[in-house]
Amino acid sequence: MEFDVPKFLSFHLSLLILVASTSIEASGSSSLSSSAAEIVSRFQQYLQINTAHPSPNYYEAADFLVSQAESISLESQTIEFVKGKPLVLLKWPGTRPDLPAILLYSHTDVVPSEIDKWKHDPFSAHIDQHGHLYARGSQDMKCVGMQYLEAIRRLKASGFQPLRSIYLAFSPDEEIGGHDGAGKFVESEFLKNLNIGIMLDEGLASPDENYRVFYGERSPWWLAIKATGAPGHGAKLYDNSATENLLKSLESIRSFRSSQFDMIKAGLKAEGDVCSVNMVYLKAGTPSPTGFVMNLQPSEAEAGFDIRVPPIADPESLERRIAEEWAPASRNMTFWFVEKAPVRDESGNPIITKTDSSNPWWGLLEDAIRKAGGKLKKPEIFPAATDSRYFRRLGLPAIGFSPMANTPILLHDHNEFLNRDVYLKGIEIYESIIKAYATYLEKGGNRESRDEL
Repeated sequence: MEFDVPKFLSFHLSLLILVASTSIEASGSSSLSSSAAEIVSRFQQYLQINTAHPSPNYYEAADFLVSQAESISLESQTIEFVKGKPLVLLKWPGTRPDLPAILLYSHTDVVPSEIDKWKHDPFSAHIDQHGHLYARGSQDMKCVGMQYLEAIRRLKASGFQPLRSIYLAFSPDEEIGGHDGAGKFVESEFLKNLNIGIMLDEGLASPDENYRVFYGERSPWWLAIKATGAPGHGAKLYDNSATENLLKSLESIRSFRSSQFDMIKAGLKAEGDVCSVNMVYLKAGTPSPTGFVMNLQPSEAEAGFDIRVPPIADPESLERRIAEEWAPASRNMTFWFVEKAPVRDESGNPIITKTDSSNPWWGLLEDAIRKAGGKLKKPEIFPAATDSRYFRRLGLPAIGFSPMANTPILLHDHNEFLNRDVYLKGIEIYESIIKAYATYLEKGGNRESRDEL
């Protein structure tokens, strides 16, 4: 076979050009991936800090957050309203400190995990082949806290300067009621001196492409009911025994629960619009060394219920139902509230944030999400409780929003995860929201932009 030198050189020259071109493209792709990888890595570092109850490592989390603040030149202070429970407060000063500020709020604690029920250690922040990042707090709500920081990192890198001051609060204890975190914060001079105009807090993931956003939440009423009766031999039928009276109450409560649940199943109401009732404990019986005494009817029986009451409900009517149907004194029954959060404010109005034209912050949020390529569902009442309730009670507008579309709702569940791409998209969404809020001016009830000032 003859060897054609010109063709050989031409072929290899083309091959070298192709390889060089591919290398350049790969280099550019690697640069973009490197940036995204750094963002995700910072998220993983935060998730790997074990802040689960009952012994959350709050100080390690606080140190990490302060270091992140320093890396983007944010002011920071750590406040301990209760010893061992630091609240980290960061600030990006605005050029118009006279304007009401923005509060980007999140909590640092997470709920415990049953490690043997997880695919990966809940504090390993493992990323699988689908880009799913498994960790306790990936949805609830360390994602949001880091997305705030990453959005501000991007805005500062672009040269953006806010008109309004922006505060970021990372608070403890939300998962156990928030009394030593948000509860103390809203009562403090620290909050009063911030001059907050709008507060953003957590929301929920959405299984479809539309983001969920919340303007109110159900208040927790943790109810305990006790029935009493004379003890007696286990073989005899007694009227009004403690367990019999408690069972009558359970039947009435179950009927009410079913009526509420039926409205959800029929599509007549959303989960946040009904009163939910779930029994969380049941106590009765006389203990013995091997278990319980089987031939003795107990003199007391007690049950506990987690009730969630929407702000649109009639709380007085519910209390009457409890007193007259669920725990009537005529059946030797008593009840008390372990916790009973208010449903209405001091004026008797539902504790909600308005979602009409009277609240410009709502419209700004909607516009900003759409500009960033997001779609919104109809605003909802949050089915559980968040720290937002403390701020709404002060009359501050508070909006619950976690930018997690096409994501199963896994907060407090085994194998909680958030997809890497969903997390990165959420940063873009927050960047758009923060920019809209930080440049908003209000004059005579009308919106103005920075250019119109």
